[in-house]
Amino acid sequence: MDHFERIAEKLDAYGLDAMLLTQEANRLYASGFHSAGTDGMALVTRRGNYYFTDSRYTEAAARHVKHAKIDEARPGRGYVTLLNEVIAAEGLETVGFEDAYMTVADYELYRKNLNCTLKPAAALLAELRQVKDAEEQAAMVAAQRIAERALEDILREIRPGVTEKEIAARLQYLMLHYGAEDMSFDPIVVSGPNGSLPHGVPSGKEIRSGEFVTMDFGCIYQGYCSDMTRTVAVGSVTEEMRTVYETVLRAQAAGIAAAAAGVTGREVDGAARRVIEDAGYGPYFGHSFGHGVGVEIHESPNASPRNETPLPAGAVISAEPGIYLPGKLGVRIEDVIVLKDGGCTDITLAPKELIVL
Repeated sequence: MDHFERIAEKLDAYGLDAMLLTQEANRLYASGFHSAGTDGMALVTRRGNYYFTDSRYTEAAARHVKHAKIDEARPGRGYVTLLNEVIAAEGLETVGFEDAYMTVADYELYRKNLNCTLKPAAALLAELRQVKDAEEQAAMVAAQRIAERALEDILREIRPGVTEKEIAARLQYLMLHYGAEDMSFDPIVVSGPNGSLPHGVPSGKEIRSGEFVTMDFGCIYQGYCSDMTRTVAVGSVTEEMRTVYETVLRAQAAGIAAAAAGVTGREVDGAARRVIEDAGYGPYFGHSFGHGVGVEIHESPNASPRNETPLPAGAVISAEPGIYLPGKLGVRIEDVIVLKDGGCTDITLAPKELIVL
């Protein structure tokens, strides 16, 4: 995927001659090519695009990065030299940098050695990445289908005696087996009283009959993340378990019904939160309704009580209310939705009715 042009079109609005991309996810967004950590950078100007990396990635970058000049950083001709060559050739005066990501040490290095003025401009990429184009959405749908195939398989393997860690390991294997490039994040698998931990770490605890098992997982395909959570019961459910589950399901439906381009994140979150509060579980829903998903598993925009900004068309956000009763149980149900004028599209197809295995 090539988003260099979209970045270049925003330079004037941010008062920039160029935009420097050093952060891993932003490099991937711009070029469609993934290199780990700080192993590479891109520079976007009005006249052209540049992708610099070292010998470990030069050949791969040449294969995958389109519409950009590839150059190799090496001893005696490092990143600062490569950047200064472009700055001089194009007469660049003001270059944007990712103030939300760049370390103080790196900033000082570039501030002292680049022949230009550096201007904070992480917001430029954040603004662009909020809105997913058709190609990005297609990659996210494909990632979601991989995760759903893994879910279908794992539901046949969950039984008393199987541990949380075993389920988490199998989910990772299955997603890779079905075509994932990597995990969106380390899977969360919690059961019984551990379910009250929204981001609990899978443990050696064995699944028992009469418990909920909550699985939050996702994978990466063509650089883009999927994200989903399903809570299932093993053996049987109590009336309390059923009530909590149905409350979360109704809250999710209310939030999805409220989600649309032009609606604030606060309004979407509030629609779901009111259902949980009206059922008497308000204190047990501590996180927000949802977050943006894309090349990173958490990015803008958010459907949270603090976000009073209208959500843009094309934004992809999670829809994941939950109820967590300390020391007893927890339920979370998560889909991913694409916002559009007048509503949204739910790209998650996995069933949501209460499943008792």
